[in-house]
Amino acid sequence: MNALGRHVLAEVYGCKFDILNDVKRVEKIMVEAALDAGAEIREFVFHKFSPQGVSGVVVISESHLAIHTWPELGYAAVDVFTCGDKVNPWDACNYLAEKFGAEHMDATETKRGVITAVPQKEAVNL
Repeated sequence: MNALGRHVLAEVYGCKFDILNDVKRVEKIMVEAALDAGAEIREFVFHKFSPQGVSGVVVISESHLAIHTWPELGYAAVDVFTCGDKVNPWDACNYLAEKFGAEHMDATETKRGVITAVPQKEAVNL
């Protein structure tokens, strides 16, 4: 079975409040995670919520890294989607968990764009 990409969804628990609530630190750690995994960064944008929380995305040539934080719960929802064989999404997830001071991470990987050996059909115009 071939796939176009790998998508890791990570639940990151027991993280440090002061890190998850600091938009500049979250941004820096997310960018570093992408680079550490071997990705090529294109753009990134992050937003700080009031009274707490950060959301952001790092667009990479190979797809993206995204995060939403709940500092008051010590929790971050992370997804890392990579295409091709160059970047391992688990490297980025493990880097994030370490830098957030996480106590625990639950994560699952889904193959995206699974390509099967099925004869091509004629395109249908809708």
